[in-house]
Amino acid sequence: MSNSEFELGGVCHLALVCQDMQRTLDFYTNILGMRLAKTIAIPGGAQHFFFDMGGGQFIAFFWFPNAPQRSPGVASPQGLPGLGGDIATAHGSMNHVSFKVPAEKIDEYKAKLEAKGVRTGPVLYHDDSERGISLEDNGSTYVRSIYFFDPDGVLLEFAAWTRELRPDDVAHLPVDRNGVPGPVESGQGR
Repeated sequence: MSNSEFELGGVCHLALVCQDMQRTLDFYTNILGMRLAKTIAIPGGAQHFFFDMGGGQFIAFFWFPNAPQRSPGVASPQGLPGLGGDIATAHGSMNHVSFKVPAEKIDEYKAKLEAKGVRTGPVLYHDDSERGISLEDNGSTYVRSIYFFDPDGVLLEFAAWTRELRPDDVAHLPVDRNGVPGPVESGQGR
């Protein structure tokens, strides 16, 4: 089903904040192989750089001279999924950025990242089990992925859909701020 309200073509760009633009440039170009596509000098000494993720989509970073220090467990996850640690983040935060990759490349990409000194979590199978993930395909897998952090603690994921999503994949009622399930409005997938 397509969007009946707005003609959206996917993600234009995601904008995050880094501590060191040189280190960020090195990671996203030399480790992940993205092309630096646009640089902006912002009055007051700040910077804004755009990296090409492919498919006309970009990940961008701001660098602010007086930005607050990172705050794991508040603005970013504390641990890698599959290795323990809390992955919850604060309301309004961005939990992680997931890059779509070919399914057959997950193991190769994990090895490449590790060869470049990047610590990765295990290959995970996102599924319909009670935990929602497992270390092997159990028949209900819909995404296979690996997680890793960038130099600023941004949680990144290489992910591949393993099957088409079906109507029965929308099976849970949304909860309110107190965890109480509520109704689904028309047009919300049910």
